[in-house]
Amino acid sequence: MGCYTPHIMGSPTREVILRRLKEQAKCSVNDLAEAAEVSPVSVRHHITALLAQDLVVSEEVKHGVGRPYHVFSLTEKAFDLYPGQYFKLTNRLLDEIKDHVSEDLVTELFTGVANAMAVQYASQLEGLSLEERLPRLMVMLSEEGFDADYEWRGDEVIIRELGCPYLQIGRKHPEVCAVDTGFIATALDLPAERINCLLDGDTHCTFSLKVPSRKEELPA
Repeated sequence: MGCYTPHIMGSPTREVILRRLKEQAKCSVNDLAEAAEVSPVSVRHHITALLAQDLVVSEEVKHGVGRPYHVFSLTEKAFDLYPGQYFKLTNRLLDEIKDHVSEDLVTELFTGVANAMAVQYASQLEGLSLEERLPRLMVMLSEEGFDADYEWRGDEVIIRELGCPYLQIGRKHPEVCAVDTGFIATALDLPAERINCLLDGDTHCTFSLKVPSRKEELPA
């Protein structure tokens, strides 16, 4: 996962442009045209699309008495598409932690991460009913990289995560699953049970939350 792939970027030329920007930090249209072996006109077409996707930014450069020109660089959003080194570092850190502490303490550390996430969003949930918290929680999960939805089944809430930002780390360190489980449970103030998991080959992660009693009428 050290570079962009054509099916993600939609174009092999665009992949070359982004990889070149990653290597050189800042490039002009002519620099990129030379690297991709296409015309400057073609590069401008791709740059326009990448600007619209917030993957590159433009900077005007003035030099001497000539007309200023633009150079382009990657945004933070673009760098997030190069996760390989982050995963390597995270896996190494977790390996080191697990070599020095007990299994219970590792679980406690991940639970602490979940609690810290919940504290970060606590003000958005304060004073809200469960029915009001649920849609807010879906937004929060989205902000953390999870694509989630929910439904009521009688006095049970079912939450589905269709994607997981920790999936690659979880394959080696399944303890990371405590993060979203703990976050959901803390945010809703209900015990959450994971009943399906992407790591087990399921199509999504699913959580069941039992609601002991509800004063409001259940949604239809």
